[in-house]
Amino acid sequence: MTIDLRVADTDADLELWRTVRMALLPNERTLTVAEMQAQAAPGQLLLLAFRDGKLAGSGITSRSDSGGAFTQPRVLPGHRRRGVGTGLLRTLAAHALDHGFTEAGAQVEEQEALPFAARFGFVERGRQIEQVRAVARHELPTEMPEGIELVQLAGRADLAQRLYPELVREALRDFAVDPPIEITEEIWWSRWLTSTDATFVALDGDEIVGMAGLMPVADQPDRAENALTAVRRDHRRRGIARALKQHTIHVASQRGLREIYSWTQTGNEPMQALNRSLGYVDRTVVVTVRATLPLP
Repeated sequence: MTIDLRVADTDADLELWRTVRMALLPNERTLTVAEMQAQAAPGQLLLLAFRDGKLAGSGITSRSDSGGAFTQPRVLPGHRRRGVGTGLLRTLAAHALDHGFTEAGAQVEEQEALPFAARFGFVERGRQIEQVRAVARHELPTEMPEGIELVQLAGRADLAQRLYPELVREALRDFAVDPPIEITEEIWWSRWLTSTDATFVALDGDEIVGMAGLMPVADQPDRAENALTAVRRDHRRRGIARALKQHTIHVASQRGLREIYSWTQTGNEPMQALNRSLGYVDRTVVVTVRATLPLP
């Protein structure tokens, strides 16, 4: 038995890398090859793993938005417990260490992989919860709270240039994650909000006080992922978040989508409860883990 790792750097390699992720995460949005190329960051490493010449898995290491490195190996079911995951993880972790990182984070996407992560010193730091909403043919429109205007972001460069400094930066600081998320405005637009076609902002007069939206899923055009739903701290508990979220459901219905989904974190129970009250149901739980480098 031979295990070979190679860097994924051609279009064909990136497409293979995508096939592994889509096979293991069929309900999650996967970047297109063009998006992967556009979002490639300095120091990032994408790997493909082959066992006896057959595609067996993939891996990525890059800077994490919450600090340290993100090191994620994935192995296809028929090739597990053959050393593929270990080879991927050790190569990814060594690359992260060589680039100055002293901590590595990952997401345990299948509960049975927790013992594997623990063997390399990874400990749980939180959980990500996926919530899903089936979209009916005629979802009702929403009414915004008094004094709040809803505006589509597409075509509004004046609002787009104000969105990150006036709303997003504060909202990201409120994420219930440790370490906190720290991203630049450039990363926000290149990775977090890559489409404004179905993004909406809530205005109180001329002030941006909230946002919500839908992100298209390239390989599944009848589905969409919720973009960041955020309300400025001094405007919370007025029903703005509910109205924004309900509006995205209405828009999804108008566009013929069958399903939308959202990810929230441990500690963000209020948003989880809001989603459930709007018809979302819990589907997947992902465990966020971190370890000190070098790995044991």
